[in-house]
Formats: sequence, C-alpha cells, structure tokens
Amino acid sequence: MTGTPYAMVHQAMLLQQARRFDEAEAAYKRLLAQWPDLPDCWYNLGFVQRNAGRFDAALASYEQALLRGASDPEEIHLNRSVIYADHLRQDDAAERELNAALKLNPTYIPALLNLANLHEDRGRRSEALVLYERILTQDPSCHIALARAASLTALSGPDDPMIGRLQRALSPPAAAAADKANLGFALGAALDRCGSYDQAFEAYTAANRFSRESVGARGPLYDRKQHEHFIGELIKTFTPDRFERSAPASPASPIFICGMFRSGSTLVEQVLAAHPRLTAGGELDLLPALVRSDLAPFPSAMTHISAAALEQLAARYLRSLSTLFPGADRITDKRPDNFLYIGLIKSMFPDARIVHTTRNALDNCLSIFFLHLDHSMGYALDLLDTGHYYAQYRRLMEHWKALFGADILDFDYDAFVHEPRPSVERLLDFCGLGWDENCLQFHRAN
Repeated sequence: MTGTPYAMVHQAMLLQQARRFDEAEAAYKRLLAQWPDLPDCWYNLGFVQRNAGRFDAALASYEQALLRGASDPEEIHLNRSVIYADHLRQDDAAERELNAALKLNPTYIPALLNLANLHEDRGRRSEALVLYERILTQDPSCHIALARAASLTALSGPDDPMIGRLQRALSPPAAAAADKANLGFALGAALDRCGSYDQAFEAYTAANRFSRESVGARGPLYDRKQHEHFIGELIKTFTPDRFERSAPASPASPIFICGMFRSGSTLVEQVLAAHPRLTAGGELDLLPALVRSDLAPFPSAMTHISAAALEQLAARYLRSLSTLFPGADRITDKRPDNFLYIGLIKSMFPDARIVHTTRNALDNCLSIFFLHLDHSMGYALDLLDTGHYYAQYRRLMEHWKALFGADILDFDYDAFVHEPRPSVERLLDFCGLGWDENCLQFHRAN
C-alpha cells in the first residue's frame, strides 16, 4: 500500500472510539505493518489491547511506543504498571514501571498516587504515608491523597490535627461532590477510630449523600424492583433439574470465597493463604468477565448453552488463572459478589467448593454503609437499600444451599473472632487441606 497513513489512522481511531476493540486492533496492526515509526499509534494499539484483555500484547505495544519516542512516556509507564499490578499480579514489575515514570517526571501525581497505593497493598504503610504527604505538598487540593493519608495516620483523639485538615478540606461549598465523598468517608473513619461514633455516623451519612450526588442525573443507582427480578431470574434459571443430570468430574477449580462485601472474605483468604499448598488469588474479575463476554444477557443465556460451551468457558477460566499464578497448587478466588454466580460456578465446575462468609446482619450492613464502594454497588449508599440488597442476597443463598448444600460452607466471622480454631479446622477440612498451625497465625504471614 502506498500514500499516507492518515486515512488508516482515522479509521483505526474511529473503531477505537466506538470501543470496537478487536477491529481497532486489526486496523492498527495493518497500519503499523507499513508505517512502524508512529509512536502514538503504538500507544493506541496498547490501549485497545489492554481494553480487550490482551495484556501481554498491550505491554509489548506500549514498549514499542516508548522505543519510538512517544510523548509523555511517564504516562506509558503508568499504564504498564496498572497492567502488571491489576491484571498480571506482578507487583515488583508494577513498582519498576512507576519508578521509571517518576524518574522521568518526579512530580507526576498519578504515578505517585499509584506507588503509594501499591505500598499500602504490600503492607508498607509508612512509605505510603510519606508519598501521600509528598503529593499534598505539591498539590494541597489532592483530596484522594488527604483521605488516604488520614487512614494511615495515628490519631491522638477527636482534636487531632488530621481531623481538622479533613474538616477544612470539606468546608468549601464549591468542592466537587466526588471529592467531598472521599473526604467524608475518611472523616467518618477517623472519628470512628477516636470513639466519636455519633459524629462518625453523621460524616458517613453525608459522604454517602455526596457519593450519590457525584453520579449526577444518571438515574437511580439501585432499583429494588429490578434487583428482585434479577434474583428471581437466577432462581428460575438454575433449578434442581439442571443439576440432576449426572455431570462429569470437573477439572480442578479454585476455592471460591464469596458472600456480602465486608463479611470476612479477606480474613478467610488470609487464613487459607497461610497454608503451604494454597495461593491467594484475591478479588479476580475472571468470572464476571466471562459473563460479560459470553453469557449476556445473564442468566437467560444459560437456558440454551451447551455442555461443550461450558467446558470451554471452564478451560478459559483455568488458563487465565494459570497465567496469573503459574505453578500454584490450590488458588482462591475471593470476589465477594460471585455469590450471584454460584449456579454458573457449579455448571462449569461441578465439584467446586464454595466458602460462604457470613456475619451479623446489622454489623455487615453498617460496615458496607461506612465504606466508599464503587457506584456499581449503589445499594451501599443508603441503609434501607443496603438492607433490601441483604434480604435478596439471603433469598438467593437459601436457593443455592438447597441445590448445593454439601459443597457450600458457611464461615461465620463472629464465631471465628470468638474462637478461631474450630472455624479454621472446619475450613481446612472442607477445602481438602491438611491441618497447618500457620493458619492460626495468618496475621504473621507475608
């Protein structure tokens, strides 16, 4: 092909803007095969590959953009760090990319924020706090940094200077609702830690209000009738008849840990991860991603899916898992809202074991209300909505336990806190893991 690349660039960008990522990837590849010295197109190719879930390819394309002198290279290193940290679980590589970004631009706040978050995730609280304060020195209006710094600061009481900093940051009436939500949740947590419970509740209530306001006019965040209908459809779709047919033995699956948010799933995973045979997978998006890509609309798509298609989905899930955790013996997938997909899990992996975390209902709902969750969890912004969602969750779990009772273990958070050993013994036995004393000392594990 001769001439200029502009028409091909335009076509590829239109496909990218339309989020037709497979077609956009092919268009950029055709373009770059003839005109390889277009660093911005390598960057765009990395972007579409990242959005399509082809992370290794995205890393390679971003690398080509760097080698060919793309502008704003610190942003490319930032994007590479996100792939390593969020999708490939390679924290050391993510940290190297962030340090490379900061070597190029020491004041690049997105990289500073991500590095501070990574320090938090790796238990380096003091290093994270230093970075958050460094960001605030550069930009005192960076409310995310202030909110995170507050969570890491030891407080002397309700009059601690950090609480004053949060209150002052909240005071300007022109502040954006999203910023006020971040600060409000941080203020609520700080007051709660100081024992000022009434003031903390007021702060949390205001924070949830600001979080609702930040969404704007996008309609209701939580539709009770719609969610009741969805739960009803799950119950109607996954019936005893579907699972009465003799199913072949399933390939080795992870241990699924699910339940309401804030019900103890992280604690259960920490206990299990202290066992030498087990690797903590964390909150994986693998199952919801399969639903989005292959089973929409869910659950109605399940009514006509073949056994062969389910086997293919299971194989894809396991390939993704082995890519993330090569050589691991047993792995956990502890995404809490996978309780919505237990019927799918048992369709893909008939022998799957599911640990269902439970907690006192009032404590669970309040803990959700006190946490700054994603807007996709709109039920968390109002206590009555949280209570409604909780009731629907219980309705669905009763259905799953009627179908798969022997393969679902209720792990009671409150019973564990009162007397850990019996709960850990039941958990390990249920998961087919021999007793290991380290599981009682999970808080000492790395």
